[in-house]
Amino acid sequence: MSRILFLGALAYALLLLGLITLNGAVLVLVLPLALYIGAALLEGPDQVQLEAERTLSVDRVVAGMPVDVRLSVTNTGPALEEVLLEDQIPGGLEVIDGEPKAFASLAAGQSLELAYTVRARRGGFEFGPVRVAAGDHLGLFRKEALLQAPARFSALPETSRLHRIAIRPRRTRSAAGPVPSRQGGSGVDFYGVREYQMGDPRRWINWRASARHPRSLFTNEFEQERIADVGLILDARRRSDVGSGDDSLFEHAVRATASLADRFLSDGNRVGLLVYGRSLDWTFPGYGKIQRERILRALARAQTGESQIFDKLDYLPTGFFPAQSQLVLVSPLSLDDLPMLIRLRARGYEVLVIRPDPLSVEVGSLEPKPSVALAARIVTVERTLLKRKVQQAGIQVVDWRVDQAFDQAIHTALGRRPQWFRAAAVEA
Repeated sequence: MSRILFLGALAYALLLLGLITLNGAVLVLVLPLALYIGAALLEGPDQVQLEAERTLSVDRVVAGMPVDVRLSVTNTGPALEEVLLEDQIPGGLEVIDGEPKAFASLAAGQSLELAYTVRARRGGFEFGPVRVAAGDHLGLFRKEALLQAPARFSALPETSRLHRIAIRPRRTRSAAGPVPSRQGGSGVDFYGVREYQMGDPRRWINWRASARHPRSLFTNEFEQERIADVGLILDARRRSDVGSGDDSLFEHAVRATASLADRFLSDGNRVGLLVYGRSLDWTFPGYGKIQRERILRALARAQTGESQIFDKLDYLPTGFFPAQSQLVLVSPLSLDDLPMLIRLRARGYEVLVIRPDPLSVEVGSLEPKPSVALAARIVTVERTLLKRKVQQAGIQVVDWRVDQAFDQAIHTALGRRPQWFRAAAVEA
């Protein structure tokens, strides 16, 4: 029961009691209650007419960076003696400065401003309505309302600068780029020797081969370098994730995928993204900074989930990716994923698997016991055997301990070495 109803019922009961008993003292007790209720009726808010406007310092930010929020509420109706404003903070945001609520009086036409700073984890955030409670000084009347002040922003995953990654798909595109095209022409790496043709630079002439054939000239041919189609696949199945919060294996995988997309797009390649887990979130292949923004926003909203259909890689929609292109799968992998990887290889795709190591996340959160060490050794052996089976199918595998720099792991395994270095390694 509200306070005004309680006081009204009490005043009525005293009045009735005084009239029945003809007791003047009891009737006198009704007077202060009547005055109290009358004053509340006069001063209480008749209606709440407020307008809210919200502004954010940015509409996109890297996860972990601060975002300033300003909320202005203007009273377009009669004066309000007491107003409590409370902004509803979306989940995943942490207030690091200021207060998202205020208590004040608002005269007609007066404005009240809230200013605070939040820090966001990766994701997309949309602010909901502002909760308003207006009342009188006596505390008898209280009216509540929700003010709409929509605003949204995205916290994109953090990316790290990677060295150039050596990929070698079976098919490349026509534009020049950094990917070997398996075709002779102008380039950097030696590809073969052919007969001299009009217009060939003299410095390309292979004098040693020409000396063995006095009537012919031979020139060196180099491998053309072009751009390629790259398909990034992020494993978002819940069973592939361990840990929690920003240190979960999936969060590390998201940041690694973002860094790979940034590197491949910086090299001029056409890049697409598929988030495979609870459903399929497909980002159509594209080029440049606009495509980078699309992929980062798709990764910002990526979440793990369960699905009976997509629990295995068997239903991976290969039709999304151009034929004979380069696929990069970021996943810890399990044994039942091997058949699909072999089928991808058989269909002409070049496949690269980046395997975040779940042990580097899970073991650190457990007590150092002999049973834990034994379990870690068993899992390590299983992962090693699976890696060998995948490599036997002609698939590149890069193991990555997430407590180490991703660039270091990628550069060690896939960094492009000069031709003379690779030739020396072969001869050795």
